[in-house]
Amino acid sequence: MIRLQQFTPALLLVFAALAMAEVIPTPSPEPVRATTSVAVSYVLVPFVVTDLKGLPVRNLREQDVTLLVDGTPVKTDLFARSDDAPVSFTILLDGSGSMDLAGKLAGARAAVSALVEQKIPGDDFALFVFAEGAVREVVSFTEDTARVVTAVNAVKPFGRTAFFDALAKMPDKSLLGKNGSRAIILLTDGIDNSSELSRDDLAALLEGVDVPVYPIGLRSPGPPVFPAPGQSVEALLNLEILGHVARLTGGRLSIVDEASLLPDSIRLIEKDLRAQYLLGFTAAGTGPVRFRRIALRLSGPLRAIRVRAGYKGPAPPAKG
Repeated sequence: MIRLQQFTPALLLVFAALAMAEVIPTPSPEPVRATTSVAVSYVLVPFVVTDLKGLPVRNLREQDVTLLVDGTPVKTDLFARSDDAPVSFTILLDGSGSMDLAGKLAGARAAVSALVEQKIPGDDFALFVFAEGAVREVVSFTEDTARVVTAVNAVKPFGRTAFFDALAKMPDKSLLGKNGSRAIILLTDGIDNSSELSRDDLAALLEGVDVPVYPIGLRSPGPPVFPAPGQSVEALLNLEILGHVARLTGGRLSIVDEASLLPDSIRLIEKDLRAQYLLGFTAAGTGPVRFRRIALRLSGPLRAIRVRAGYKGPAPPAKG
């Protein structure tokens, strides 16, 4: 069993490479379709534990944590704790026309500024912008945060929104960061009026993702656009799917309608990522390749756990 006091980037990149080497993809043309299927034989499980006051718990030991897959305890061969380790942030910014209303793009810019201002040595950042059915890499992974801020300030909203399609492409992009601890920060007003993928398609694609997604929903006081006949404003904003994306991947959803509150949301994300734990195990047992649910059991007092929902692959060997 590997025990680390801090995520060692080189070691975690080895494990990431191992997981990627064992990927068995079903080829799919662009755009991404719901038929995409990925199975892995090595599974990484980042997770965050907080006490009843919402503060991160930093003193867990390996023997305090039991990993369960479909309700069965599983033997792990990696246990690591992040003590302020650097993070690779993939920023996915909504650049569609609806973001030009009620100061939402200005709010997104404030969020990015707050994110980079809290960087620590070794953090790197990439910026992707989506609008009019396409997602563009504007800044590749870099430690030069001035480039990221300049690029965000230069974004001019236009076109329709397809954040389902854009988000589906981000997990692979996030692997280009140099750090073992990774996160996707999604900044959007939650309106999707152009994606080819449905909500169910997106959820299926994200079921096996080991990168936490942190959606920040930027709302204005009142509906930014008029819904179609028979469609509610709540459905148009897709807040439910944003929350579901966060739960599936082990992230956290923030809904903000005042730009002044954005730094608080960013601080919560930072607090999570600087206090992550990581488990790893081999999913090389028997059984069909399918979605398998992950759960964690902790010894000691009652605490909250945020962890990815599961993975796609065979069943792992049972513990003991």
